[in-house]
Amino acid sequence: MTPFAILFPDLDPVIFAIDIGGFSFALRWYALAYIVGFLAGWWIIYRMMARPALWPGDNAPMAPDRVETLLTYVIVGVILGGRLGFVLFYQPGYYLANPTEILRVWEGGMSFHGGFAGVIVAGLIFCRRNGVPPWRVADAMALVAPIGIGLGRVANFINAELWGRPTTVPWGIVFPGPQAQSCPWDWAEPVCARHPTQLYEAALEGAVLLAVLVWLVWRRGWLKTPGAVTGVFVAGYGLARFAVEFYRQPDAQFITPDNPLGHVLSLGPLGLTMGQVLSLPMIVAGLAILIWRRRQA
Repeated sequence: MTPFAILFPDLDPVIFAIDIGGFSFALRWYALAYIVGFLAGWWIIYRMMARPALWPGDNAPMAPDRVETLLTYVIVGVILGGRLGFVLFYQPGYYLANPTEILRVWEGGMSFHGGFAGVIVAGLIFCRRNGVPPWRVADAMALVAPIGIGLGRVANFINAELWGRPTTVPWGIVFPGPQAQSCPWDWAEPVCARHPTQLYEAALEGAVLLAVLVWLVWRRGWLKTPGAVTGVFVAGYGLARFAVEFYRQPDAQFITPDNPLGHVLSLGPLGLTMGQVLSLPMIVAGLAILIWRRRQA
């Protein structure tokens, strides 16, 4: 028997809503997470560019006032990449049949891996158009990325979405909704408590990864080696996501009676989820970037 089961708190995904004369507007925690993440990232990168001593040759890669332009590119990259990544990686069949719904971003459905690819493309375009060293800009963006990621995971928790697999651990949470309560047929517990994997990810991909990167930048001077911070971020996120996927509930479209664990890649008796398949290249690429750039120093 589960000794404890924490009921999901009464949290409203909408912070406030107004409806005046037929005009309606609602601010959701998920949107606020994006807004705060972007603003915090802008402020920190601005401060980094204003401190030339952090950079190779005591020379910042660009003037602080150009950070606003970079932020614009990043926002576009995150939204387009995140949405297209979700469409292509997770529900291509559905959106192929309903192409007009691809634009309905406000209804949810964003992929981190797609957003990450979108930011890479947007960052490269910005650097090319503005004559800025790509690796140095990548390091700046890598340092602040865990802020938005961590806040986004907290918003996922408030929205009661992307919860984990059924569990009997004392901190398991009983999430609302019929899908969260549809535990395996042989589940013997009185309630269907699940791992709060949104909070696991907020801690690992957000707080822990941010703390490591801040320490490397401000205490170890790793910005002096262009690309090193980027390598740590890419590999660190990949490792954190890969680990949490063991406890996270796979997307419903990958779960079948013959595949209850939602594996998309079988490795004999083992298997990998879509999140792990997409994270493995990040781990390899991050380590390769780190070793390569450190050797170039």
